[in-house]
Amino acid sequence: MRSPGQQKTGPPDLTTHEGFGAFYEEHIDAVLGFVTRRVADPHLAADLTADIFLAAMGSASGYRPNRGAPIAWLFGIARNVLSGHARGLARESGALARLSGRRLLEDEDVAALEERIDAQRAFRALAERHAALSEPLRAALDLVVVDELTPAEAAQALGVTQATVRVRLHRARRALRGTGPKAGTETQLEAAR
Repeated sequence: MRSPGQQKTGPPDLTTHEGFGAFYEEHIDAVLGFVTRRVADPHLAADLTADIFLAAMGSASGYRPNRGAPIAWLFGIARNVLSGHARGLARESGALARLSGRRLLEDEDVAALEERIDAQRAFRALAERHAALSEPLRAALDLVVVDELTPAEAAQALGVTQATVRVRLHRARRALRGTGPKAGTETQLEAAR
């Protein structure tokens, strides 16, 4: 039988309900004192104390009696649990600080962004179809639409007839709408012209 002030020197027996219960009863006050000296919230103190004993159960096989008393081992675990909690709070605080600098989006803002994304998606698809056009179709289209030349002026710049420019414009616009011949077919059609 141990005297009241004497610490248990053997490894904690946490493998059985009785062993864990006895270990818990023997050290709960010391662990609660350790935690409540460092934490002011009673709910947090209870949670951390439970976490400490759970961690002790998980690492009971690592206890070495020659390295010190079970309470010292338990306080080492308690320090690790409290440090982990503090790191978690720091990460959470940093994340909240980063978020607080951002303006939260209203429903109208989200809708406007979605419209813009959809418009950009349509633009990218149009740009891909434009790039797939044969050179003669793309040149006629660019001169008339981008450079704002008349079909007659575009015909003069390209060295072809005005009727050829109008045919190329028609084919290019149809291809851009996705209803015309594919890029390979356009090249064949232009070669036949």
